Amino acid sequence: MRWAALYARSRQVPAAFTALLVATAGLWFLARDSWSTLPVMLTLTAGVAVAAIGLSGQDPDLDRAAALPWPIRRFAHLALIGLAAGGAVLAVQELGTSTVAWSIIARDAAGLLGLAGLAATVGGGQFGWTLPLLWCAISPFVPHEDTTANRIVAWLLQPPETPAATWTAGVLAVAGAAAYTFRGGRR
Repeated sequence: MRWAALYARSRQVPAAFTALLVATAGLWFLARDSWSTLPVMLTLTAGVAVAAIGLSGQDPDLDRAAALPWPIRRFAHLALIGLAAGGAVLAVQELGTSTVAWSIIARDAAGLLGLAGLAATVGGGQFGWTLPLLWCAISPFVPHEDTTANRIVAWLLQPPETPAATWTAGVLAVAGAAAYTFRGGRR
């Protein structure tokens, strides 16, 4: 179990978890009276972004010398980020008067997590925040025309029964998790 504590410290997990909780609580407090899909998207993106910074270690040689296989650790780390971000949003929204469907939160958390995994694989763990933040910044400005392309680009803000949004989030989640799990962060 000592390896788990060392792994967590080398990946800044305590600081990332604290930042995730502070960002989630702060954004919920600011949007508590108008809690909807947009504040949920912002809160999930902030949570995933601050936690994704630790998706690579400081010393690649030390990482390669680990006794346990890295793919298992990488997948677990990525999954825990998604569970923490989604769980924090589900928890804080219960404090208010309005809630967003858990299916939207799960879909968005999975898709954002996939984007973080892709960003970490391509740019390195310190850039794991870039793709989730970029997609979050673009989504609100997509025209509200009812086209498949618009539903795909704005998947973060779509209702739960939108197949294009669900498929987009699923593809991003699987691609990002597979890339990061088997390849790891860029060195």
